[in-house]
Amino acid sequence: MKTEAISVLGATGSVGENTLDVISRNADSYRVIALSANHNTQGLAEQCARFNAQLAVIADPALENELYKALKAQGATATVMSGEAGLVTAAGLPEVDIVMAAIVGAAGLKSTLRAAETGKKVLLANKESLVIAGELFTRTARHNGAQILPVDSEHNAIFQALPVAFEQGLEHVGVERIILTASGGPFLDMPADKLNQVTPAEACNHPNWDMGQKISVDSATLMNKGLEVIEARWLFNARPDQLEVLIHPQSIVHSMVAYRDGSVLAQLGTPDMRTPIAHALAWPRRIESGVKRLNLPQESDLSFKQPDLKRFPCLRLAFEAMSAGENAPVGLNAANEVAVEAFLQGRIAFNTIPSLVEEVMQRLEISAINNLDDVLMHDKLARIRATEWVKQIR
Repeated sequence: MKTEAISVLGATGSVGENTLDVISRNADSYRVIALSANHNTQGLAEQCARFNAQLAVIADPALENELYKALKAQGATATVMSGEAGLVTAAGLPEVDIVMAAIVGAAGLKSTLRAAETGKKVLLANKESLVIAGELFTRTARHNGAQILPVDSEHNAIFQALPVAFEQGLEHVGVERIILTASGGPFLDMPADKLNQVTPAEACNHPNWDMGQKISVDSATLMNKGLEVIEARWLFNARPDQLEVLIHPQSIVHSMVAYRDGSVLAQLGTPDMRTPIAHALAWPRRIESGVKRLNLPQESDLSFKQPDLKRFPCLRLAFEAMSAGENAPVGLNAANEVAVEAFLQGRIAFNTIPSLVEEVMQRLEISAINNLDDVLMHDKLARIRATEWVKQIR
């Protein structure tokens, strides 16, 4: 079998590190070409040395010299690039077969889009690319023969529960509903009047998954699930009324697909990102992931319930943005990124996050998205408005 070359964008984050762990377990099948990080020069240098990467990209250009020194100290010989240009280069290298798109937030859009433009096998962990540019991204992938394989555990579970022919339409394969599961995060049972007191450390302490700060906060507000619903709409060509969310605190059933004949197919597994990463990396084959096997007799209590949209208004806002379409998901995502950052910096309370997002959404003028420039313009405008709102409430 051919050894496939891979670029890992966001290599020092949780998904990136898990990707490299899976690759190390299947070293004969994969060759690392390029790695990128946001600020972690030391971690990136160590990875480049370990996997003999040819290109190292640091997102912050101010850290380029620091990365040079770190690489030299590790004895690594990777070429150094920085900024968005470096990320786009890493995503589009001619010798690369696979791109792991694991940069968090809208910052990953251009590089992920470049991977689609160059016909790569794109392992999509950057959900924001589909949230804010779903039609543009999927159209680009189709036109250039790129293969999009979902890495989020929920979307990967759905992908596994669908027949290959789902691309012809969900009705064509008898699908009634796609059901995404959500753990409910660390505050599922906390009294609502206590939410304004929670700290960033508490919000980042997810009960089941080991994730970065931003995604952990999004999981606590359920915005992460809202973004995943919008992502699923584009990944699986689903209508908004075909998408549903259920709270499943155990995170064993990762998502489900309900069919016309009454069947419900689910994908189960321990909450470990290496499972969907290994599945997407090797699809349609199966490879070793290093994941602990699920012991069903020990998992006797699997519960499901409807989410409380009054308690989790971010999920409601995401469904509303998806239904509105056009630039609404762009505004939703941008406002949320500003709000989460403000919360992590201690500038706003946890329960102010949905209030800020809703304020921006209420002032949003719905406008068509025709190209990347439109996406970037509306993203910038929403960030400006969200930032101004943060200043006003301090």
